[in-house]
Amino acid sequence: MKAFFKKILGFFTKKTIFFEPSILETNTLKDQVINDTETGVTEPLSVSYNKLPLTVLKKLAPIRDLRNDELQKIKQTTFSYGPESLIFILGDKSDQIYYLLKGTVEFRLSGEKSYCIDETSTLANLPISSGKVHGATVVTKSSCTILTVPISVSYWWVNESRKKTQNPITAKSDFSFPKDVPNTPFFNRFSDACLGNKLSLPTLPQVAIQLRRAMSNNIGVKEAVKIIQLDAIIVTRLIQLANSALYASLEPVNNCHEAVSRLGLDATCQLVMSISMKQLFKSNSPEFTLEMQALWKKSVHISSLSFVVAQECGAVNPEDALLAGLICDIGAIPLINFAEKNADSCPDLIELKNIMPYLNPSVGSFLLEKLNFSTELIEIPKHAENWYYESGEDSLTLIDVVILAKFHSYLGTDKAKDLPFINVIPAYSKLKNSKLNPDFSLDIVTQSRQRINAAMRMLG
Repeated sequence: MKAFFKKILGFFTKKTIFFEPSILETNTLKDQVINDTETGVTEPLSVSYNKLPLTVLKKLAPIRDLRNDELQKIKQTTFSYGPESLIFILGDKSDQIYYLLKGTVEFRLSGEKSYCIDETSTLANLPISSGKVHGATVVTKSSCTILTVPISVSYWWVNESRKKTQNPITAKSDFSFPKDVPNTPFFNRFSDACLGNKLSLPTLPQVAIQLRRAMSNNIGVKEAVKIIQLDAIIVTRLIQLANSALYASLEPVNNCHEAVSRLGLDATCQLVMSISMKQLFKSNSPEFTLEMQALWKKSVHISSLSFVVAQECGAVNPEDALLAGLICDIGAIPLINFAEKNADSCPDLIELKNIMPYLNPSVGSFLLEKLNFSTELIEIPKHAENWYYESGEDSLTLIDVVILAKFHSYLGTDKAKDLPFINVIPAYSKLKNSKLNPDFSLDIVTQSRQRINAAMRMLG
C-alpha cells in the first residue's frame, strides 16, 4: 500500500543529481570570485570545494529534501569572510543558492530597511538568497562561512515535476506514502480509491464546461453571452465585477453583453471558471460543510491577493492569477469528500486538517488533470508553498504570483513564524522596483486593500 503515493503524493521527493565539479569547473568558480571583486563584492579569505557532512546539509532547506546520495553529488563551494565583507548586492544576478553556516550577516534593502541573521537562528537553515537576482545586499557583521550550491538544483526539480504531471497512473508500485503520513485504514482506503479510479471527484458546472469548450472554437462575444446567460448567478457576478474597483470602471454596465465586452472574452472565461469553482466546495455533512466553507474563504483570499499582485506587476494576466489562486488548495476537496463518505475509518477532523497540507499538492494536481485544466494550472497546487521554487524565467510567472499571494496570506497567522524573509525567495527577486513595508510585506498588497476586498466580495 505504501507504494501508492509516489506519483500522486510524490511532491516531497525532489530527485536531483548534480555531479561534483571537474578541475575546469573549479577554475571557472575561482575566476568568478576574481571577477566579482571588480564589481565591489569582497574577495573571500578562502575558498573550499570539500564536501560538507550530511548532518550539515540535511538542515538546509530546500536541499535537505534530497536523498543522501544526491546531496553528496551536489557541487558545493564554501567561502570564508572577515567582518564587514560585502557578499552580494541587491539587484545583481546570481546562479547560486547561498546559505549562512557560521557568523552573522546583515541584509540591507532599499531605503533604510535592514535586518540581521546569525547562525543560531532557525532562519539560518533557509537560503539567504535563492533567486536569479539577489533580493538584498548582504554584509557580514562578523567572521562568516558561506555555502553556495548551483541554482540549477531548483530548475532540475521543476522539470522533473512537469514530466511526472504528464505521466498517467499505471501501476501501484509507482507510488509511496510521504513518510509523515500515517499508515491507517482510512489512508489505505483513500489510496486504493485513487488507484482504482473509484475516487468521487467534483465536477464543474455545465456553463463553465460549455464556455471553455466553445472558447477553443474561437467564438465571439454574442455566442459567449448565450452560454453565460444560462446561469443567472454567474451573470450577476460578472456585471458586479465589471462595475467593481478591480477594473476602475467609469461608466456602469447593465447587462451580460456589456460586461463581457468590457472584460474581454479570455478574461470572461477565466472569471466564469473562478465564479463556478465555489460549486466544488460543498459537503452534505454539517461538520465537513464548515470545513469546506473555511477552505473556500481561504482560497478566495489567496485568489484575491493573486489578482492584485498580477495586476500591479503586469507580467501575468490578473484573471489567470485569480483562478490560479483559487485552485492552489483544491486537493483538500477529494480528501474531505472521501472522509464524509467513509466516516467509519475517518480520523477526527483535527487530524484530517493536519494531514491535508501533505496530501493537497499532488492530489490537487491529480484533480485538476481530471478536470482538464491546463498544464500550467495543474502545476499550481504542487508549488504554491514551495517558497524556493525557481522556474528559470527572468520575469514573474503564474506560479510565482501564487507563491507571493500565499506567502502574504500567512502573514499575521501562526504560520508566519515559519516563513522565510520574503526578499530571499526567487519569486520576490523577479519583481521590478519591488518595495517592502516595515513588516517585510509587499507595499502593493497593503495599498490595494480596496481591490482585494472587492475581489473577495465578487467571489463570495
